[in-house]
Amino acid sequence: MQPDDDFGDTRSIEPAERVAPSLTGPLGKAAARTIGGPLGEHAQVGRQWFWTPLRIALLVGVFALMLSWFGKAACIQQYTTQDGKFELDWRTSRPYITMCYTDIVPLYTAEQLDKPGSFPYKTTWIDDEGKPTQQTRYMEYPVLTGLFQWVNAKLTAGWLDLGLAQAIPVAIYFDISAFWLALAWLVTVFATVRIARRRPWDAVLVAASPLVLVHAFTNFDALAAAAAAAGMLAWARRKPVPAGVLIGIGAAAKFYPLFLLGALFVLCLRAGKLREWQRTTVAALAAWLVVNAPIAYLYPEGWWEFFRRNTARAADTDSIWNVITEFTGWTGFDGHLGPWQTPSVLNAVTAGLFLACCAAVAVMALSAPVRPRVAQLGFLLVAAFLLINKVWSPQYSLWLVPLAVLAMPRWKILLAWMTIDALVWVPRMMYYLGVDHKGLPVEWFLGWVVVRDLAVVALCALVVYEIYHPARDLVRLAGDDDPAGGVLDGAEDRFLLRAGRAAPRRP
Repeated sequence: MQPDDDFGDTRSIEPAERVAPSLTGPLGKAAARTIGGPLGEHAQVGRQWFWTPLRIALLVGVFALMLSWFGKAACIQQYTTQDGKFELDWRTSRPYITMCYTDIVPLYTAEQLDKPGSFPYKTTWIDDEGKPTQQTRYMEYPVLTGLFQWVNAKLTAGWLDLGLAQAIPVAIYFDISAFWLALAWLVTVFATVRIARRRPWDAVLVAASPLVLVHAFTNFDALAAAAAAAGMLAWARRKPVPAGVLIGIGAAAKFYPLFLLGALFVLCLRAGKLREWQRTTVAALAAWLVVNAPIAYLYPEGWWEFFRRNTARAADTDSIWNVITEFTGWTGFDGHLGPWQTPSVLNAVTAGLFLACCAAVAVMALSAPVRPRVAQLGFLLVAAFLLINKVWSPQYSLWLVPLAVLAMPRWKILLAWMTIDALVWVPRMMYYLGVDHKGLPVEWFLGWVVVRDLAVVALCALVVYEIYHPARDLVRLAGDDDPAGGVLDGAEDRFLLRAGRAAPRRP
């Protein structure tokens, strides 16, 4: 066995060229004191046959995911009713008091997954029957996420048929879902290690992020994060078609991986590599169509439900638009709307602002002294979408974790942001508990949302600063141009928005 090369090539990176956090970063130096001090001058880096950075990062990820599962475990506890039946114990606002809430549990019944003959996008039900807000409902998630839930429901039914456990079905369903979601996040960790090249230890931040501890099993976002990270790894390995397929699969779970295509477009335009971008984009669209087309053809109304609900929903509690409304009394762009009336003006404003941010990122990418890195632009686009969008569900922050680590691997800053973002969960749960039940008023929750948003804005500002001051970019200081760049890595500029001599590729 080749030392330190257990899961693929290391792209000719010598062990001696790796960045040692215990020698370069203040947080790494402080942490190293508890395990014997920093890396020694004569240490044999890369000669360990088993405990490679990849395996250590994956092991850390396993422990973090175990802790995350225990954090949600209170929400799958059961009790025995007076007639001897098992029931889910969500009495006395248990999900909010213990802060274990996860969408996976209520969706099992809400999306009719517990029904033997149900199938996502085909099965319908009535919400608010007999009320003015009555409406016909279908599975509200993108196709891949919806099918993921359905397969797990069928696995749950099979598990029960085999008599392997005396537990309520929803508890088994949650555990099966959590198992696959944990594997998906480990794929994200794996991809981050392989992309980072000279800085593999940065992936520990992805493995043990406070956001993972809180939100790994809050919803199904780990699926899209894994596909996006794997797509970036394929692009980094100069495989544009597999990269596109993975990005398209990710977009079939959540739309945000498609933003990576926008980042790649402007970078490939600057480097004259549009042919590779075209191959990736075609592959991404083909993969998305392969997943979506059968459902759209067979059950068009059910397939459209995801788009309908996202168009019709109002500003979510975690969005900056709701913060402004609550603190100022402003009625919003659309004024007072009834339940599920489409906020058309808000939709147009958020779309316009996001397009403006995309244009600003494109101008920056084509005018910066050195071509920005893929992770830097990817992070800026996803962060801009979350900040401007009318919905920022708390688990969406997982999208940013691998991108942030690859874009700006400054451990103290990233851990500070991740902790702030993860702590939004506390006032959120206390707000849902209600003041009458010793919860917190909405102002505490919204105030922390503002702090979270400001932290993300600060990260964006630091990324932009490093784009325009590449000598401050820790990745480039380590000797790389763009580890995630693939064909862009070390490529010469072919198109710039301004005349003038470009800065050296490696400051």
